[in-house]
Amino acid sequence: MSFHLANINIARFRYEPEDPRLGDFVDNLALINGLGETSEGFVWRLKDDTGNAMALRVYDDPRIIVNMSVWTSLETLQAFAYRTEHVQFFRRWLEWFAPHAEPALALWWVPAGHIPDGREGRDRL
Repeated sequence: MSFHLANINIARFRYEPEDPRLGDFVDNLALINGLGETSEGFVWRLKDDTGNAMALRVYDDPRIIVNMSVWTSLETLQAFAYRTEHVQFFRRWLEWFAPHAEPALALWWVPAGHIPDGREGRDRL
């Protein structure tokens, strides 16, 4: 049996999603999501009909956003996260999001073909 790497990370906005201080983040979601989807090793990411997951609620707090994805390996996820334009936005994380007191990232192996849901990701955190 082969396995893929599932990833969840959450973040809590410092401001309401419509706040102009979040503009660079919100305005570049499609760009970064598209970059991820075309990256080597990409399998799946959580999204709704708008193409992102900002409106999906895994937590009661409406400022908490969830990013979940599945990759063929840790190396391909790392290449996307740290060796593409994504890293420029990652470096600005504290401009847009509040620091966490609880874990905000989890990685786990899933059987190839398995698509995790929000509850599974939340349980992994």
